[in-house]
Amino acid sequence: MTATATAENSRDSEIVQAPLRYYVDDGIAPTNRPGDELNPVRIYTGTYKTEIMPVKNARAIRDTFDLEKHGFEFIDHKTKVKNFLDPDEMISVYYQETVDIIKACSGATRVHVFDHTLRSGDEDFRTGKPIREPVKRVHNDYTEASGPQRVRDLLPDEADELLKHRFAIIQVWRAINKPIQSDPLCICDARTLKTDELFVSKRYSPGRVGETYAITHSPDHDWVYFPEMTRDEALVFKVFDSATDGRARFTAHTSFDLPGAPSNAPPRESCEMRALAFFGPK
Repeated sequence: MTATATAENSRDSEIVQAPLRYYVDDGIAPTNRPGDELNPVRIYTGTYKTEIMPVKNARAIRDTFDLEKHGFEFIDHKTKVKNFLDPDEMISVYYQETVDIIKACSGATRVHVFDHTLRSGDEDFRTGKPIREPVKRVHNDYTEASGPQRVRDLLPDEADELLKHRFAIIQVWRAINKPIQSDPLCICDARTLKTDELFVSKRYSPGRVGETYAITHSPDHDWVYFPEMTRDEALVFKVFDSATDGRARFTAHTSFDLPGAPSNAPPRESCEMRALAFFGPK
């Protein structure tokens, strides 16, 4: 099969055959260095290969997904945010909305939202702004080591006690402007992701070296997406869970070139929130 994206019938078909970029385990360690406002180009090392994968339109079965079982949930949520590009409004309005969303979806007793990332598919729009490009590589944002380290970084005075109990890192992803018709996010059923497919990728940011997982290809990966997500819908997913009792722990995801997208589709504009979710002692 050639690495060319196709839609089986149209962009609204049940399944699209989409190009997903996977890491290749050839001995070259993957790393990534995010750009900044002056030089927004993200730099990667490591070998990646495009694989054509079936990605299912999951809107018809949206209510069947469970955060603990599949690693993600799709929800309706009418946000009160008027302008996602206003940092004051984000902190005063959307951070608390995110706390409420994650508590409702996960059952966490405490949620600490620690940052957010705005993304746009329009390079000119990104230039000079704290806005990043869509990530078109299959990845998971935290590793076995970097998950707990994030607690130590953010809550150093409480970390020893908090890490005695279960915690998770949960993200909330949504459109912030028009319905998403280009570069949508797809997500992999956590049950089809194996630990030997996860490779530590150092992430070099100013003042901090973190870790993410680059992910190798498997034909068993079960990918879904939710076409034309609006700003009043959200995808909630786990990128780390300290529990090792069989529930979802890591959830691979990536943006992708949507087969059959209209030539005049607006550039994707999205926001992802990151939060620590604590469940306390049993």
